[in-house]
Amino acid sequence: MRVVMFGYQTWGYRTLEALLDSEHEVVLAVTHPKSAHAYEKIWDDSVADLAAAHGVPVLLRNRPDDEELVRRLKDAEPDIIVANNWRTWLPQHIFALPRHGTLNVHDSLLPAYAGFSPLIWALINGETRVGLTAHLMNEDLDAGDIVVQRAVAVADTDTATDLFHKTVALIRPVTIEALGLIASGRTDWVKQDRDQASFFHKRSIEDSRIDWTWPAEELERLVRAQSDPYPNAFTFHRGERIRIVGASVSRGRYGGTPGRIFIREGDGVVIVAGADARHGRNHGLLVNRIRTEDGAELAATDYFRTMGGYLTSTG
Repeated sequence: MRVVMFGYQTWGYRTLEALLDSEHEVVLAVTHPKSAHAYEKIWDDSVADLAAAHGVPVLLRNRPDDEELVRRLKDAEPDIIVANNWRTWLPQHIFALPRHGTLNVHDSLLPAYAGFSPLIWALINGETRVGLTAHLMNEDLDAGDIVVQRAVAVADTDTATDLFHKTVALIRPVTIEALGLIASGRTDWVKQDRDQASFFHKRSIEDSRIDWTWPAEELERLVRAQSDPYPNAFTFHRGERIRIVGASVSRGRYGGTPGRIFIREGDGVVIVAGADARHGRNHGLLVNRIRTEDGAELAATDYFRTMGGYLTSTG
């Protein structure tokens, strides 16, 4: 099939790479210009560079809303568009232009976690599985019929970085299998149950701010979800911002006020957590390693030399 590819960052790069190695012909690649957004500077392999290296024409667009783009798409005469990590709305006159429509590859088990940063949100929420869904695009966000879906398990110690590598490895087999099924004439796809759908917004630095009223179990997952190279979970100590880069849930249960720097436990320091911490039935967040604003990384026991005082949400 003749394929036009819409994509960005490493997700788009790996998709284009799979298409270039397949039996299909890539006739045009559309991607976004480089961005200064913190999350868009991560996993930023260039779709444009890969396409150019293989002689594939490239268009750079923030949004697909100009007449030249539509003309170039029509001139390319694609059988299908394949999209992965295209960051803006694709209107119907574009996604329905090829005879097979548009196949979107999304890194969640749809219908759950439509939208942005699904792996990070799924890890924060304690999901036991994540995965990849190839679906046919329609007028609703990430809502079209499912062609292929594959899942991987979330281990107790997995970080968002681990889940990225697990799911990005699925891009090639899922994309190629889905295209093969479409090319074969299959149309018996799985409709999404919209009652099970959930939608998540693009993450920003604000979403990494620690709220000590969260239970320790959720804060521990937040720390893993904000693993390097993502912006780390952060809090403030004596007016200075510090990043929590290693943490676990305490063995003991501790009472008091959320954010209190309480006691050493093993090789870490317990911070009181949970909105109902005053009852004394909660585990705390056992902080093991922190990173200061100058980039220095320290054991929590070296940073918190004395107990007492509070970690806060603002400086």
